[in-house]
Amino acid sequence: MPVLAPHMPRSFAKSAFDLFAERGLRHVNLDEIAAGAGVTKGSLYHHYGSKKEVILAACQYYYRSWQQRIQHEIAPLPDPLDRLRTALASSVRTCVIERRNRVFTAEIFAMSLYDPDVRASWAQFYDTVRETYIGLVETGKAAGRLEVEDPRRAVDLMLATMEGIKQRASFEPEIADAGEQQAVVDDLMALLGARQRPAGRKSHSDT
Repeated sequence: MPVLAPHMPRSFAKSAFDLFAERGLRHVNLDEIAAGAGVTKGSLYHHYGSKKEVILAACQYYYRSWQQRIQHEIAPLPDPLDRLRTALASSVRTCVIERRNRVFTAEIFAMSLYDPDVRASWAQFYDTVRETYIGLVETGKAAGRLEVEDPRRAVDLMLATMEGIKQRASFEPEIADAGEQQAVVDDLMALLGARQRPAGRKSHSDT
């Protein structure tokens, strides 16, 4: 068997994610994933023993992409409030506004209800997201930029609100309009103790 290039597993995971996000988990087979990665099905099975393993790999691709994107966008920002707002804007843009990501995460969440491996994978990612935001909120609170008594509880409420908005977007697509992004971010910032809404911006709940 030929030696596979080191980047090959990531190309499989990206191909799987792209196809799952476009067409759903049930409507994509391993032949199509291999073709999307530009390799044979045999090469795919060299790394993954089942479709479930490919789904978990696609999850890891999504998780790493989120983490890398957030860190890249907030790294150059010294102000704690700017870092928090930028992280929220990135999450809203990728998790709520972008339909492909909404489809993928909704299907993974549904699968996690009956598959313990997928549930554990999602829970681990969710914990990472939570701790990222708790760190940002605690820094903002220490700098006197946020008025929040319990950062952990505030972050849990914010994440639950974001998940609710994401689910509503499935049947209220206007919520996921790019023009609504700033209003959603403002509302989430308020949940995290931002002192006031920027002048001239109305609450997403007012729309």
